[in-house]
Amino acid sequence: MAGNVLVVALVGGIGAVVGAAAGWVARRLLARLARGVVLRGPWCEVALAVGWGAVGTGWASGRVPGPWLPALLGLGWLGVAVAAVDLRHRRIPDALTLPALPLALLCTLPLGVGVTARAAAGAAVAAAAHAAVHLLSRRALGAGDVKLAAPLGAVLAAAAWPAVPLAALLAALLTAGAGVVGLVSGSVRRGAAIAHGPSMVLAAGLVTAWLVTTPTGLPPPG
Repeated sequence: MAGNVLVVALVGGIGAVVGAAAGWVARRLLARLARGVVLRGPWCEVALAVGWGAVGTGWASGRVPGPWLPALLGLGWLGVAVAAVDLRHRRIPDALTLPALPLALLCTLPLGVGVTARAAAGAAVAAAAHAAVHLLSRRALGAGDVKLAAPLGAVLAAAAWPAVPLAALLAALLTAGAGVVGLVSGSVRRGAAIAHGPSMVLAAGLVTAWLVTTPTGLPPPG
């Protein structure tokens, strides 16, 4: 028993160290974009150390199936990079979202071809739904959010179809909550735009992690 705990802690620690390195890579890549974002301090490193460490711990303890590792790690990296840019500049670069869709589909291949096909359909549904909202109200949802919806929808649909609308609802609630807190604290002026990308990635991560780690939450891989 003690040996198992040690192995879990060791794998989690390795995941945290590798995650910190991946965060450093993310921060360097963001600085090199055409409209780059220079982040001071180890924000990306700390966030990915926590996220990847948690995934490693979950895998070592048997709660995270091995085939889900690529999708969860990739989702964490994308989420941190997107949040860093969107919170600072209220935009999400195409350099992050456009390559993310094929990479997300690639990350679902270990789950089976059928799951990857469902992921592709989920990406299309999520992008179409967000595009409709964008056309109705561009202040409510930006074009970058629409493009981000595709890779997030792919990972969510790979977990289960209901995850797509559930994550969209949770993201809306998170953004609304952030707006209320900002208004009350005085950090956000009335009518100001609120970054929605961080809520989208956080909601996708929470819903996916819940389904992956819940024994009855997932259909068997295709």
